[in-house]
Amino acid sequence: MAPKRRLEGRTAVITGGCSGIGLASVQRFAEEGGHVVIGDLDDEHGREIVDEIDGTYVHCDVTDAAQVEALFAAAHAVKGRVDVAFNNAGISPPDDNSILDTDIEAWRRVQEVNLTSVYLCCKAALPYMRAQQRGSIINTASFVAVMGAATSQISYTASKGGVLAMSRELGVQFAREGIRVNALCPGPVNTPLLRELFAKDPERAQRRLVHIPAGRFAEPEEIANAVLFLASDESSFVNASTFLVDGGISGAYVTPL
Repeated sequence: MAPKRRLEGRTAVITGGCSGIGLASVQRFAEEGGHVVIGDLDDEHGREIVDEIDGTYVHCDVTDAAQVEALFAAAHAVKGRVDVAFNNAGISPPDDNSILDTDIEAWRRVQEVNLTSVYLCCKAALPYMRAQQRGSIINTASFVAVMGAATSQISYTASKGGVLAMSRELGVQFAREGIRVNALCPGPVNTPLLRELFAKDPERAQRRLVHIPAGRFAEPEEIANAVLFLASDESSFVNASTFLVDGGISGAYVTPL
């Protein structure tokens, strides 16, 4: 008898699900039997993805409260439940740099997409999870939320620190209602976002790579496996955690070359 798939019969919402970590997680969740609802702005690609996995696509600007509420309402309408919310959408634009060079508009844009969107998604998901007395929320933070970055991105770093703190507080607040909230903290990942950023500045890429004990960037599928663990019952006693998946960066004092 085949083992039961880990997300069989469950509904999972993934924002930013059309590329990078989000896309790898969409595919991984679908393999484990979950009905995946993607919230993204890439309508053409999003519809292609959900056709392949028999999922649901919802056009969603994650900085817009009404659109986020509509995303989770659409997810709930599929099977009458919302079991997992992977709040993953984020940006890391090149004009977010040193505090000396980053203007207020760049700061605000990153905060809206990376931090306010997570607040909105948690706020929209929690009523459904409270009603069913169970759920797993995974918010994408970063290793830079727990240590200084070798390449400064001041608003990005601040936004991810906010995601980390908010996730801890929500995990504590709602634990006795059967809801877990964890902050996923990846190290640098080989995604289009990172490749685009570092293609323009190979020296910057090397400065980041040299600090990774593993000697390489993570692959999106490796991070998706960590997300799956946090989404599934295998992590039933993991809550309000700083879940680092960083190739050893945060544990290193000196990295051997």
